[in-house]
Amino acid sequence: MKKISLKQDENLSFRVSLQLRPQEFQQLDLYFSLPDEMGISARTLSEENYFYSSIKSHSSYYSEQVHLPLVRSRFISQQKGEQSDYRSNLNLFSHQFKKALEIDAKQVSKIEDGNEFYQKTAELAEQTRTLLKKLRRYTPGDQKLSSYFENVDNYLSWQTEQAFLTLLAHGPKGSEYSEQRDALLGLCQQENSYRVDNQYNSQVTIEDPNRITNKMRLLQRLSEIGVVFKRHTSNLNANLKRLVRGGITAIIMAFVMAIVLNARLAFTEVSLVLIAFLGLIYGIREIFKDDLTRYIWRKIQHGRPKWQHLFTNSLTKNKISSQTIWLEYIGKKELPEYVDRLLKKRRKQNRQAAQLLHFRCDSKVIAKDFMPGFEEIQTQILFNLTPFVRFLKKGEGRLYSFEGNKISNQAVERRYQITLILVQSNRKNQRYLQRFKVTLNRSKIINIEPLRSEQNFEFEQE
Repeated sequence: MKKISLKQDENLSFRVSLQLRPQEFQQLDLYFSLPDEMGISARTLSEENYFYSSIKSHSSYYSEQVHLPLVRSRFISQQKGEQSDYRSNLNLFSHQFKKALEIDAKQVSKIEDGNEFYQKTAELAEQTRTLLKKLRRYTPGDQKLSSYFENVDNYLSWQTEQAFLTLLAHGPKGSEYSEQRDALLGLCQQENSYRVDNQYNSQVTIEDPNRITNKMRLLQRLSEIGVVFKRHTSNLNANLKRLVRGGITAIIMAFVMAIVLNARLAFTEVSLVLIAFLGLIYGIREIFKDDLTRYIWRKIQHGRPKWQHLFTNSLTKNKISSQTIWLEYIGKKELPEYVDRLLKKRRKQNRQAAQLLHFRCDSKVIAKDFMPGFEEIQTQILFNLTPFVRFLKKGEGRLYSFEGNKISNQAVERRYQITLILVQSNRKNQRYLQRFKVTLNRSKIINIEPLRSEQNFEFEQE
């Protein structure tokens, strides 16, 4: 079993990634310690609202062999299978190509030495050319297959151009690198002309940055069919909630009707007093019904799973994996002993009053085997913290200092810290714990710092 990774995604989100093999099970627990000064609680941010608005799950085929020379094995020509096989293999090629290009381009962008930067970029460009030629060598004659090919070819050509333009925009500049830059710009121009010659995009679309970008996002989604699994979410407690609401309403109505009948016996005729009394009874019913229903429902659903994700292959309709999800505010006494022990490792000044939010996800692979060439699937859970910062205080302060007789000041921002405990476990009750310190302000996550970790078994290396 591999160790789960937690990394920042965008300004106010982080991503948890885990890999699973056929019929494997893993349990993920995240404990958020949210300082009271952030103003987050069950009253201001309900679990249901946060789940539907800010927690997203994705699952897809996964291979660690993502470097461009190894992508070749992911593509099979249309002569070797049915139409569904061709589309599936074509999409797998596109997915692996895009992922490999992103990873390799990101590694190259970190190189500071100009000569090494352009040497690695030239190697990447040559590998990319080779793979694009391999893709275009198998241009199908069937009209239906041709539409699949054109979508992928259009998208990968545009993605290649954007990747190398991004590298050139942020790479070292200077007259000594003009030859290398011209060669790379030649590749970008070649791909641009290729799309124009094949009339993949209309002139109106090409000239509008928003239209061309949105079209490529659509093509990306189309190219992920069969690779990124389709997710179906169901609420596990919907019927139980209806039953609880109906039962409480029935009990309250029975109680109210009993009082009404006794009131009618007490008052022999309709009077203003009787009308006022009945109005009071029905008013009290409306006041307490919702509060009582909410209280009893929270007690009943506490500790119960709330949602289930079912992932299926959108081409074959086969079930691949499932996720069962818990999300609820808990008290300190409900913390497992090993989590409480890790929280106590914090320095005393960081032990402030806080709300505890617990997220749990049980991931189970249903499929007995995967598509040839893949031994794992990757599940990613995205957590957006935007609803958290909504309650943070605005404004910056100023810090004053002096040097000799001169007083100076500089702006300082208000920051908050969330303590996050990640727990990964399996059916053998073996677990790995990691504590993180998440520092953020109203606009972004400043830093996610991994701190103390504990484990009682060995994980495979990532």
